[in-house]
Amino acid sequence: MMPCNPPGSRLVKFPPTSRGRATGWVLAGACIFLAMTSCASDPEGVEPSPPLSPEEAMESFELADPGLRVELVASEPLVQDPVAITFDAGGRLWVVEMLGFMQDIEGTGEQDPVGRVSVLFDDDRDGQMDRRTIFLDSLVLPRAVGLVDGGVLVAESIPLWFAEDLDGDFVADRKTLVDSAYGGSGMPEHSANGLWRGMDNWIYNAKSQYRYRREGGEWIKDETEFRGQWGIAHDNAGRLVYNYNWSQLHADLVPPNSLDDNPNHIPGSGIDHGLTLDRTIFPIRSNTAVNRGYVPGTLDAEGRLLEFASACGPLIYRGDALPESYRGDAFVCEPTANLIKQNDIVQNGFMLEAQPTYPDREFLASTDERFRPISLAPGPDGALYVVDMYKGIIQHGPYMTEYLREVTLDRKLDQPIHMGRIWRITRENSGGGSEWESAAGINRAKVPLDQLDPVALVGMLDSPDGWTRDTAQRLLVAWGHSPGGGDGANQARGGNKKLSEGATPVATALREMANQGSSLGQLHALWTLEGMGWRDPEVYLEALNSNHPVVVQAALRILEPICREDRTVREAVGRFVQSEFAGASPLVQMQMVLAGDALAADVALPATRHFLEDYGELPVARDVAMSSLEGREMELYEQLLANQGDSPGVQHEEIFAEMLVTAIVNSRKTRDIRHLLAVARDAPGDWLRSTVVQGMLNAREHDSLPAIALPEKPTLFEAADTDPLVAALQHRFTWPGKPDIEPEPSGASFEIDPEQMALGRQQYLNLCANCHGTKGEGMRRFAPPLKDSEWVNGEDYKLAMILLHGMEGPVEVGGKRYDIPDILPSMPSFSTLQDRDIAAIATYIRNAWGHSNQPVSRGRVTGIRFRTQGKIRPWTAGELDTLQFSLSD
Repeated sequence: MMPCNPPGSRLVKFPPTSRGRATGWVLAGACIFLAMTSCASDPEGVEPSPPLSPEEAMESFELADPGLRVELVASEPLVQDPVAITFDAGGRLWVVEMLGFMQDIEGTGEQDPVGRVSVLFDDDRDGQMDRRTIFLDSLVLPRAVGLVDGGVLVAESIPLWFAEDLDGDFVADRKTLVDSAYGGSGMPEHSANGLWRGMDNWIYNAKSQYRYRREGGEWIKDETEFRGQWGIAHDNAGRLVYNYNWSQLHADLVPPNSLDDNPNHIPGSGIDHGLTLDRTIFPIRSNTAVNRGYVPGTLDAEGRLLEFASACGPLIYRGDALPESYRGDAFVCEPTANLIKQNDIVQNGFMLEAQPTYPDREFLASTDERFRPISLAPGPDGALYVVDMYKGIIQHGPYMTEYLREVTLDRKLDQPIHMGRIWRITRENSGGGSEWESAAGINRAKVPLDQLDPVALVGMLDSPDGWTRDTAQRLLVAWGHSPGGGDGANQARGGNKKLSEGATPVATALREMANQGSSLGQLHALWTLEGMGWRDPEVYLEALNSNHPVVVQAALRILEPICREDRTVREAVGRFVQSEFAGASPLVQMQMVLAGDALAADVALPATRHFLEDYGELPVARDVAMSSLEGREMELYEQLLANQGDSPGVQHEEIFAEMLVTAIVNSRKTRDIRHLLAVARDAPGDWLRSTVVQGMLNAREHDSLPAIALPEKPTLFEAADTDPLVAALQHRFTWPGKPDIEPEPSGASFEIDPEQMALGRQQYLNLCANCHGTKGEGMRRFAPPLKDSEWVNGEDYKLAMILLHGMEGPVEVGGKRYDIPDILPSMPSFSTLQDRDIAAIATYIRNAWGHSNQPVSRGRVTGIRFRTQGKIRPWTAGELDTLQFSLSD
């Protein structure tokens, strides 16, 4: 989101999008402001958009599936400005109400403590909420709520609180600070949120690099990978799913923190994996009141938004109230376009991708401009719940353009305020149903879960409904750790219920579920035991015999820390890996490799080599292999070198060898580094020498790290006068008598950040080298060269646009025309990448292979992404040749 742009610049047209709905424009000039008359004409776009009653709003909805229907659960004044919800084990609905957000066009009173967390009750069990109790008020911009043992986590503007109800009246009596810096900046759309309990019993967050867990009455804050922007969820295997306003769906391909075990390696894949490049949306009304509406190409001829601008609140449907075909599908909110998109998730081994369920319409869309779906939630009835902020202004004031401000006031979208709705989506033929009997007529649990004893809760781990399994697991873990346990209101059950020696009925029931339940029952039983602190390895070792890959993966994850402490367990898991690796599923093979650093080298290294043979072309597979190799990098390098001999390996083997070299240098073990330098010196072919030298150049370099001390000058450096890479490398080392060697001045007026170059090299190898070659030389049948290419060394904005949106052939490079069949028809978009990564790739290829060009900043990519909204198809060379574009950072 960018500031407004004053008039006075040229506009250059590019062709219609693939669905023929728009003609887009690229901005020429540093800044530009377009009045509303410059945007696509739309009769709806100039008229006020009054609020509708819930009944009228219901009529505005269009569902793609006629077999479904939308039902009202709650509306104003019972709920106001809702942003997040969750159900407790008694069917009560907890709502986060952000009343302080944009109360007027100026954002007046934003820091006023008027936000709250409320509890809604359905007294007559008709599916609509009847009354509310304010659990916690006087909050500044609250964003998330999470139910935990004995209380509730509440995310305020910046702090994270643990609130407890000590007398069972659903009003907080005690508030304890968990994290004073949870929210970071405190900006609503750029601060931590989510408080999503993962299957592994950690509480994860979007827009954050931290997770939380309560053990022994104490809160643990643990660093994890940074994920997403607004909203987070998980699928039935426990994989986390999230998104960004510009990219609708991302996911973890590997378990959290599993790629961080090797401090010598920085992973570049596996987490934050974009599941789909498809950004297209299909609103059913005009969307001129969108922050980017003044950027031509953002809206089509009818004023409808072309692509995601505010993707948020993703959810994987895991319920049982909708038809079976919906199970595992991903739903994403787009509040600025008044719709929710549905995606089918496709799994191939340990890889995931998403495809739109409908090619030309959305799962749910509305003609009501104030319908603002911003988050989704599962319910006790297995239905899909929608949080509708129902607000005219959803753009935060600091990011609001003058264009949007003018449109908002002209159309009276700034008033009224403090409205809001919660909707339920269920089957059309449900006949009503209650919270405890699903809308599909499934008589699941007439007794709320918080009234079940622990043994009965174990049985609910096998439920077909994800909310039921998650809630039963949470209650059981809480029961195992506290005298009472409870849910929100701390419903005490009395007595110390911790498991002891496996003799209790609960322990017996959990072990039976872990071995005899469905795949989902087994999975939740294992994580329930882990959450309770169950350390007896027998049940986890037995789970290795499961026929379900997700169960075996979970067992290996839980066993890994036990292996580090118990030699008997380590040997048992090692025997399992040796005997079962060849016939295991890709998901299990991946987890076997991830567990390798807890196993003996003669078990781990052969498994890693086999894994790379099968999947080494995938960047995530290479990162998985590297993650478990701390202290063993040189051993594996020598094994691979011995198997490969003097002939060049295939490309992905060269890439992995380079990664190994980088990790070895990062370990700073002199003996291993000297050996590598000797390998490079004696290498019979250029490929091995360049792999070693480039891998060493990729190693960490910053002021806090001194030069690596060697006992003598390596003979490799005798080539420094003729090899610029070797010359650059020698500055990283010192040896007795080494003269002070100043780097040759480049003559350039700019400096290149070595960390950005290293990141760019890593991402280039992961994403680009398969087609363009490791040295930018191009590859026949795949892609033209990048070395000495005018597309690389020319205007940086064109290169950024190609990376963001892709490019179609034919294309001319260095006076030679490349077209099918010499190259592929098109280069894919990298739009799911972060701006930082795109800038790093661009900077790297503009300064590798003898190139020397101004680096590309993250801010420049952000601006170009912003100004090329609506570009759905890849660029052609003709479009880029005639393009005029100027943008200052």
